[in-house]
Amino acid sequence: MFIAIDTSTEIASLALADSGQIIAEMAWHCRQNHSVQLLPNLEHLLKQTGLKIEAAGGIIVARGPGSYNGLRVGVSTAKGFAYSLGIPIVGISTMEADAWQHADTGLPVCPIYNAGREEVGTATYQKIRGMWRQTADVRLTTVEALCSEITVKTLFCGESLPAAADKIRKALKIKAVIVSPVAMLRRAAFLAELGMKRLEAGDSDDVTTLQPFYFRGPPITPPKTK
Repeated sequence: MFIAIDTSTEIASLALADSGQIIAEMAWHCRQNHSVQLLPNLEHLLKQTGLKIEAAGGIIVARGPGSYNGLRVGVSTAKGFAYSLGIPIVGISTMEADAWQHADTGLPVCPIYNAGREEVGTATYQKIRGMWRQTADVRLTTVEALCSEITVKTLFCGESLPAAADKIRKALKIKAVIVSPVAMLRRAAFLAELGMKRLEAGDSDDVTTLQPFYFRGPPITPPKTK
C-alpha cells in the first residue's frame, strides 16, 4: 500500500493506493488547520478500508510550491512515517500533480498558483509521443507575461485559476482551454499515480534531505514595540 499526502493549499487531500489502483481518497477544505486535521483524517481513511499504517510500503507527498505552513505539516508528517516505518518516500511537485490529471488531452498543461504580489506561479507539462515531460520550468511571473509566451492552444488548471481565468481568456481567446471548476481541484489520487511510477521503478528521495519547495518564505510581521 502507498499513502499520498497533499497539504499544499487550503484544500487538503489523501489517497491510499495498492497494486496500481486507488483504493480510497478524500479531500476537504481544511483552511490552515492541516496540523490538527491531517492525521485524524488519515486514520479515518485507513479505518474505512480496514488497512493499518504498518502496511504502507511507501509515502508520496506533494512538496510544493504552496502554503508555507501546509507544506511543512505535510512533508514533515510524510518524513516521520518514512523514518519510523523504514519505507521509501517520494516528493512530487504540486504543479505536476495539478497537471497530470489532464495529461491525456495531449495539450500543453499550465497549472496556475496564486503567489501574491500580483504574481502567479506556473510551469508547463505535456505528454509528447506518450512521454510525460516538463516543458517549462516552475517559475514566478504575471498573468500578462505568461499569456505573452503562449503560442499554441494550452490547457490551464489549478485551484487559483478562477482569479486569472478572465484575463487568460481575454488575452489568448481560442488558444486558452480553461478547465471546469470541478477539474480545478487537485486530487491526491493523481499525486499517488505519479509517485507510484517512481516507487515501482525503484526511484525515491532521500528522507533526510527532502524539503518543501516555497516560492517565498512565510510573511514576517515586525513587532509593534521594541
